[in-house]
Amino acid sequence: MQTAKAGKQKRFTVKEWSWIMYDWANSIYATNIMAAIFPTIFVSIAGDAGDIWWGYGTSIATFIVAILAPILGAVADYKGMKKKLFTASMLVGVVFTFVIALVMNNWRLMLVGYILSRIGFSASCLFYDSFLTDVTTDERMDKVSSWGYAMGYIGGSTIPFVISIAVLLILGYGSPIAQKFSIIIVSVWWLVFSIPFLKNVEQTHYIERTPDTSIGQIFRNIASTAKAIFQRKGLFLFVVAYFFYIDGVGTIISISTAYGTVLGLGTVGMILALLVTQIVAMPCSIWFANIAQKITARKALIGAIIIYTLICCVGFYMGFSLEPHQQAYETALKADYTEQLSDLTDENAIALRDAGAKYFTDKNAQEKLNAEVAKLTFEQQQSPEMSRVVGTFALFIGQHIDTIQKFQTAVSFSTILFWAMAFMVGTVQGGIQAVSRSYFGKLIPKERSNEFFGFFDIFGKFASVMGPFLYATIGAWTGRSSYGVLALICLFLVGLVIMMRGKKELDALESRSAD
Repeated sequence: MQTAKAGKQKRFTVKEWSWIMYDWANSIYATNIMAAIFPTIFVSIAGDAGDIWWGYGTSIATFIVAILAPILGAVADYKGMKKKLFTASMLVGVVFTFVIALVMNNWRLMLVGYILSRIGFSASCLFYDSFLTDVTTDERMDKVSSWGYAMGYIGGSTIPFVISIAVLLILGYGSPIAQKFSIIIVSVWWLVFSIPFLKNVEQTHYIERTPDTSIGQIFRNIASTAKAIFQRKGLFLFVVAYFFYIDGVGTIISISTAYGTVLGLGTVGMILALLVTQIVAMPCSIWFANIAQKITARKALIGAIIIYTLICCVGFYMGFSLEPHQQAYETALKADYTEQLSDLTDENAIALRDAGAKYFTDKNAQEKLNAEVAKLTFEQQQSPEMSRVVGTFALFIGQHIDTIQKFQTAVSFSTILFWAMAFMVGTVQGGIQAVSRSYFGKLIPKERSNEFFGFFDIFGKFASVMGPFLYATIGAWTGRSSYGVLALICLFLVGLVIMMRGKKELDALESRSAD
């Protein structure tokens, strides 16, 4: 009788709203730190290999959480432990995110701060996901889970993200103050909007601690959970498929702007495109949950995987079509401009040379360079080295006008593709994660939710190790980041095949859960 009433209930309870608000709180980390702003800052400071180091840093963080997830999950299932571990993880993420802003003169320390903050973020999400079974019923899980992602997109991502972009545009993207603000706002927003969760959400399903409870018992529980997953064929097929397709989802989130930065796409344009992703994702997350209820979660997930496969194809072509023109231009720029001026000693002339090199995608490069010259005094403009810089730059443009124009055209085309990808990702990003979470939550024992979600998380986190590692390794091996994106298509295809071939077992498992 209580279950039926809960299923018909339309309004969210205080516990459900408080749980949903944590997505509002922590989603700014996923946007500013993992996806949009901080990766571009890090790559610009770390240099040409910045996206490679970013990939390795992401792999290290997710690997550590993946190793710890089953152990943390088993401990959290005991009475009173889930809330304590959640709070500790959240505070680690908040503190080390703030630390990043304090060490922005050293990219190595920034990378360490990012790794530690991401460990805290990922661990808190493990406990947050498992609290879903404590705050709502099976009938409402799809709705509550999807609203979590939706509120994360429209609030946690969009509002502070827009504020960060506004500060960056007003003060200039290269402004240290603006860059630090875009990081500090993450810590403040995350901490403040976690308060409702800390106040109202409690663990209701748990295992009682007994005098026999020990480390050995915890590991026996882990082994028992692993055995239960392997013995339930439908559940096992789902987590294996999840391992592959969520790898692609997480990797696309982590490397999209770093990939675009390496290709020379405009930073502000990429960030605005990702803002479109957040706006589109909010209604689509809720819509996706409704679709899952009508056609089953398995079919909805298959549709999302197909769309992500198309996104990878677009991403690969975006880089593949641009990289030859980029390489041709940069080779010419080095040989006929920067190396020709490598012996400069005058500080103004060196600054002007570097300013000229920045304008390789600008159709009005000569006018931009002249504007830089106009800022100098008459005596500085008349110096032999200054005249040499301007003359060499003008000669370079004249000699390589065809190469420059082809590169500019390729950059414009790839920017359009990046915007198309951003829109496509917005239609499925929240939905595929929300339905995967609620689908799994309905299939497991509630009192052992942390243990099962620990294994669910380990599949997701090890996937997040593999994806960035594949992107970084294949990109470094081939010298073309587009081939790293191509590797992600394989991950989605494996997940798709398992979800399609496992129809009988997965549908039977979902049916038994509904009964």
